[in-house]
Amino acid sequence: MGLLALFRRKPHERAGFELYGAAVAAARTPWFYGSLGIPDTLDGRFDVVGLHVALLIRRLRTDPDPRGAALAQAVFDAMFADMDINLREMGAGDMSIGKRVKRMWEAFHGRCLAYEAALDAGDAEALATALERNVWREAAEAPREPAHRLARHAMHGAAALAALPFATLLRGEASFPAPLEAADAA
Repeated sequence: MGLLALFRRKPHERAGFELYGAAVAAARTPWFYGSLGIPDTLDGRFDVVGLHVALLIRRLRTDPDPRGAALAQAVFDAMFADMDINLREMGAGDMSIGKRVKRMWEAFHGRCLAYEAALDAGDAEALATALERNVWREAAEAPREPAHRLARHAMHGAAALAALPFATLLRGEASFPAPLEAADAA
């Protein structure tokens, strides 16, 4: 391996960052933190970004194009590179960042498995339960109705992503639908 190989971009790196950016942009919609009452905290935002990234990764991994898995990995890599940078910007010490990112990865992975199983089964109730358990984990009382609304939004988002041509995703382009209630109010 020559020295120049160290500076070469990984396949799909740019598209992965673009897709991750689309997930972050979708997660910034005020509806999540206002109407649904998701805590507007680092953890709350991590959960909403994670949900959108999980939908993207699921879409990419299940595509018949063999490049789908590599693009899914690029989205994952972009997310956790961003998490690392954000922790550093918030002043986390170099010695603790690796452990914190690992805990975030483990939390994200567990959520992905739960969300994917519910989405694959078409089980809105199981998805709402998983979202309630994760997104509102620190709430004194379980918010069933907002969890069901978020589950409907996630299922709608998964369907919209499934309808996108793989070539669009390969270019780093993805659009998440507006929350159903927010679109109705506009």
